[in-house]
Amino acid sequence: MTGRRSRAAERLESSGVRRALARAFWPCGGRRISRARRSNVMPGERKIVVIGAGIAGLCAAVYARKCGYAVELVEQHDRAGGLATSWRRGDYVFETCMHWLVGSRPGGVLHAEWQEVCEIDSLRFVDHDEFLRIEDERGAQLCIYTDVGRLEAELLSVGPEDENEIRHLTKAVRQLVDLPMPPIGESGLARLASMFRMLPDLPLVWRLAHISLGDYGLRFRNPLLRSFFRDGATPNLSALALILSLAWMSGRNAGYAIGGSQALIRSVVDRLQALGGTIRYETRVERILVENDTAFGVVLDSGEIVPADWVISAADGHATLHALLGGRYHDPAFDKAFARYEAFPSYVQVSLGLARPLSGEPGYLTLRAESPVEVDPLTRLDALAFRIFNYDPTFAPAGKTAVTCFLPTRNSAWWAGLRHDDPTAYQAAKHRAAEAVIEVLGRRLPGVRDDIEIVDVSTPATVIRFTGNWQGSMEGWLMTPETGFGTLPQTLPRLKRFLMAGHWVQPGGGLPSGLMTARSAVQAICREDHVVFA
Repeated sequence: MTGRRSRAAERLESSGVRRALARAFWPCGGRRISRARRSNVMPGERKIVVIGAGIAGLCAAVYARKCGYAVELVEQHDRAGGLATSWRRGDYVFETCMHWLVGSRPGGVLHAEWQEVCEIDSLRFVDHDEFLRIEDERGAQLCIYTDVGRLEAELLSVGPEDENEIRHLTKAVRQLVDLPMPPIGESGLARLASMFRMLPDLPLVWRLAHISLGDYGLRFRNPLLRSFFRDGATPNLSALALILSLAWMSGRNAGYAIGGSQALIRSVVDRLQALGGTIRYETRVERILVENDTAFGVVLDSGEIVPADWVISAADGHATLHALLGGRYHDPAFDKAFARYEAFPSYVQVSLGLARPLSGEPGYLTLRAESPVEVDPLTRLDALAFRIFNYDPTFAPAGKTAVTCFLPTRNSAWWAGLRHDDPTAYQAAKHRAAEAVIEVLGRRLPGVRDDIEIVDVSTPATVIRFTGNWQGSMEGWLMTPETGFGTLPQTLPRLKRFLMAGHWVQPGGGLPSGLMTARSAVQAICREDHVVFA
């Protein structure tokens, strides 16, 4: 995305060409029609351009089509998904997004909303008995089970000195199993009804939302229990986020979809195409067209103009505000967020194709290292998080296993600069990261080096190149004690016919934020156009 102005865009913004284009492309006669006239126009005569085919953009496009709007979805990559993706290397597929999906259980929180945008019930979900295992090199281990009763017994066995805090933790998990998601985009009685359903749990939600995992971990004296909360990539994450995840898993409403994130993405794409929506791949938006503080389409980097009655940006939030809109529209909430909020870190991912089944290993394994592992000049890690995909047969041939290691870093600029300025040094840095990961894994699985058939390394530069996400972040804003459970605006002051969706308007990130913010964006459009939200 660039800030340059094409001649086509400059001509379009002259009033004569603007009006001619409106008459040619919009049966309703363009933007200058009155509200009364618009309210009588059939919804099929209106068009929405959606920028970005990640989960938020795809869901927004589906909702828009279901409400009768013509939809054109523009994506810079050669396939849909954005950060919700995986890739094939030889016989192996390496996932970089899905750990679990809230809404996997029929009747559970968010399941009905997923049914609105895809064939969620056609996906096959795995509900793990063991969410995570933490081990150190001296043999001590902690298993985080998804069943809350089993979890409680394990924690009491490992840290009996923390019995009171363990009881408080598991009581909170039990209480929040069926907590409704907070309403986004609802108004009037619907919003009041949603808040009323949450009322019994609000005091607990408030307390957990306003304490970080790092501070919450200080309540525990046992070193393994304390490390579970404090030693992750995001110690400033709200404790509520982790406890809600444990609650959803305990209720069997946060399963892993076989095929990973792309299985979900393909289902949403299929729904969109069945509804007649259009996706344009390998197409980059140069900027959003605005006249009289009203968005009316986009200009592509080829100079092509795509007119629309509404524009929804599900692209990177920073690029949307500063490149696509040229920094002309500000909101104090976004100014504060980009100045003060903490985003999820970026990451290096080392992916290994192993000619070994690993059927008896946990799916998610954190290994605490004897000495810190260097990821880049600013990043040292005391523990490495491995995902062992022995539960997804689509990721490796029989008898073999795809394994990934997630290395969080906030040094995305270094990686991006190294790739641009010194490709040889960049490849050497990737190789060093892979060797460090293989060494740690080899101490846990002796002889594993001989079983390695594929080594693949992605970096923050990879994330930026393929998704454009600000600072190479793996999601968006962290849910922290500062953000609480709140959302950022989906509209901008003075700018009409424009909305944003995705993890830059919903702290906490993840696939549900894309679904929920897409839904609320199209709800807002329908209210403005006096169209029934389908």
